Amino acid sequence: MGRITFKILGPLDVEADGQQIPVGGARQRAILAMLLLSPDRVVSVESLVEAVWPASAPATARNQVAICVAGLRKVFRTKTGATDLIRTEHPGYVLSLGEHCLDLAEFDTKAEAARSAVRSGRIAEANTLVDEAMALWRGRALDGVTGHQIKAAAARLDERRLEILEERAELQLRLGRHRTLVGELAALVQEHPFREQTRARLMLAQYRSGQRADALRLFREGRRLLVEELGIEPGPVLQSMQDMILRDSPALIRPEDDPVCASSAAPPAQLLADIAAFTGRTRELAMLDGFRENSGHGKRAPVVAAITGVAGIGKTALAMHWANRVADRYPDGQLFADLRGYDDKNAPLRPFDALERFLHALGVPDNQLPPDLDSRAALFRSILSGKHVLIVLDNVRYFAQARPLLPGSGRCCVLLTSRNAVDDFTGDFAIQHLPLAPLSDAEATALLSRTVEAERMAAEPEATAQLAELCDRLPLALRIAAARLVAKPHWSVRSLVDRLQDKHRRLDELSPGTGGVRAGFALTYGRLSASAARLYRNLGLLNTPFFPTWAAASLLDTDVRTAESIVEQLAEAQLLEVIPGTADSGVRYRLPGLPRLHAWERAREEESAEDRDGALGRAYGGWLTLAEAAQARLHGSSAPRWSSAPRTELPASLVAELVEDPVAWFESECPAITEVIHSSAGEGRADIAWALTGYASTFFDTLGRLEDWQNTAKAALAAAEAAGDVPGRANMLVSLGSLAVRQGRYAEAEARCRQALRLFRHTAEGPGRAHALRHLALCALARGDLDQAGRHCRRALTALHTADGVHEAVQVLELLARVERESGRPESAVELIAHASTLRGRGCLLGQEPRLFRPAEALRQADQARRAVLSRRHTAAFVRRAGDSAREARSR
Repeated sequence: MGRITFKILGPLDVEADGQQIPVGGARQRAILAMLLLSPDRVVSVESLVEAVWPASAPATARNQVAICVAGLRKVFRTKTGATDLIRTEHPGYVLSLGEHCLDLAEFDTKAEAARSAVRSGRIAEANTLVDEAMALWRGRALDGVTGHQIKAAAARLDERRLEILEERAELQLRLGRHRTLVGELAALVQEHPFREQTRARLMLAQYRSGQRADALRLFREGRRLLVEELGIEPGPVLQSMQDMILRDSPALIRPEDDPVCASSAAPPAQLLADIAAFTGRTRELAMLDGFRENSGHGKRAPVVAAITGVAGIGKTALAMHWANRVADRYPDGQLFADLRGYDDKNAPLRPFDALERFLHALGVPDNQLPPDLDSRAALFRSILSGKHVLIVLDNVRYFAQARPLLPGSGRCCVLLTSRNAVDDFTGDFAIQHLPLAPLSDAEATALLSRTVEAERMAAEPEATAQLAELCDRLPLALRIAAARLVAKPHWSVRSLVDRLQDKHRRLDELSPGTGGVRAGFALTYGRLSASAARLYRNLGLLNTPFFPTWAAASLLDTDVRTAESIVEQLAEAQLLEVIPGTADSGVRYRLPGLPRLHAWERAREEESAEDRDGALGRAYGGWLTLAEAAQARLHGSSAPRWSSAPRTELPASLVAELVEDPVAWFESECPAITEVIHSSAGEGRADIAWALTGYASTFFDTLGRLEDWQNTAKAALAAAEAAGDVPGRANMLVSLGSLAVRQGRYAEAEARCRQALRLFRHTAEGPGRAHALRHLALCALARGDLDQAGRHCRRALTALHTADGVHEAVQVLELLARVERESGRPESAVELIAHASTLRGRGCLLGQEPRLFRPAEALRQADQARRAVLSRRHTAAFVRRAGDSAREARSR
């Protein structure tokens, strides 16, 4: 069951697990308000009737009250699982808080604790407790709930608020914070001009701030109001304050022996509460423990740990969990400040103001606060010198925010969180970087199981694993998903997974109200530069599992060097995952699933359809350029050119470097290329889809990725059919036929190639027809029909007679040489292979060994033994240079 928080210190509000719970109309709200005003006590039906109908109640009033109570019970049962929150007890009903929270109860607890601290002389601690109590107020009590009884009760609550405000003013005066108090009390006096105690305290704050004339003017204004409005003179409190100010009484000056000097102030304990369901992060906690061991041993400079990561990754949760765990190791205090580096509603907290809060917490009164930042920072370091203090700085955007807040003592421990990579956190401080990755599969499942009933999650292990993946294993997203399951006990895990699988709804499901996952990404996005924001949007359109820097340049239509700096901005903002480079690939980047959806949303909103189409076309064209270059590296100048689909021009030096080892390049790039083929096919870019498949098929064959070959060729074929692209259909039919030959499915291969030949009649593609005929020849050869195989080969050569198809011609000649050799005509085979060798372009790497091996076989059969031996030695030398010992052995 979710823990419910009831709020009446402001508009009536009910929340469970961070989500607001609607409690019905005016009558239900009035009844709930009455029950909350007297928690754990019976409220009679008569009182509830009078609260709802203060003038005259209808005859059915008691029955309507029962209906309203039943409605409230249903809401709490369905939304939170609470079944016994409101009990019937003569002569009415009782709301049992139990483990649930009521802000009024928390307010009373903190207020009483503050008064107890005052009685014990712990003024700074009392002031902190009063501040916490006042933070619970969100406006006038029960604002918006009608009824005479409720209004009267709300007025009494508002009076208690004013009393605490006046007590706070007294504490602030005792702490020497009169300068900051002037503005606060002035607003309070304006709102409540007849409260003489408040006016007297404002006069004292003004006097201590050097505003003697203003203080006397305030008295005159108060006296005039009292006389004109109420017909009375000011009371003794105001009269006495005026007399002391006129006499400049020494009693108005704060005595030096007041028990609130810095040396006697209670150690601050400002850490946020730990998260009850904190899960995982064992490695990171161990690293932080190690960091703590490295600080506090008399080192001259403190060591600073920086927890970084994307919004929702759990930075603050980890920081607070660890800080609370080790708080007792820092007896001189724990300081906390949210620097609001990513707050869209409030300006970032200035170091100047943060130091004021820290110095106040350490017992420094207002009149001893230095007027400038450097002096405050120096005083802060002086106070902390030799002390063991834990400092947590949350939501740091730039190191400039944090630097003045760092102590000078190595005995202190500093922990900060940031969404940015903190590369600039250098200099005099030993920064320990702790970038957070998503939770592991086991940790994500454990987090879900700690929030939702473990048995419920265990009953659907596959759906639970999918849920974790759809949430990117981000703690924030996982907690929201878990809260939804708690609030919807009738939902299965699978039902939530089905909702999240719709990419148009996923962020909606994980962003309750105005918060959640989308809000976190939006804050980071809003602080990107214009170019970084544009790249982020365009990356949301690109479905590849990763992307290299040149792809970012293509998306932006800029040069690679410029793109590199823009990509780094996104990486520093923790929006991209960095995939380290290998011997065969450079550094790549990945935009995870949830940020990708947010980027996609932004692209749909902020980029025109033309710009979106252009960005993707340039990126796809880049992969096409590189695939073409890789095949050219394999086949030399004889490499075929697949379709006239638009290519994206890339720097020649970059292309040469990337495809130097074309097979290794393709193997590392294969997941992206297959996705580009599928995406372009789905987007109606048939020419790109089938051209890229044409280039990729050679590599699929070489690497044995036959399933990828089949899936991409089928997708490209479907796209070509939908577009009416005849050359595309024909070439993809041949590609599928070639795959069928590779797998020994000769009947299917023959059918596809014959269908392709019928289509090629309507095109001028000689290489395509030759490609189909060559595979028909292979089918004939497989069934032992050498004559038919020879006829297909000769028809293929005829088709290539006037066409630019050198690469295909070489393969056809070599196949025909094989047919001739197996037909007992080795001399003819030698001539054909010699012809093929003449045509073959230089620089061809792939398939050279078998091509060099075939002449040796033909020469051997032609009784030219010496030439055959020389040919084999030439083959062995070639593959030895290529570093392939297995093929070298086959060549000997």
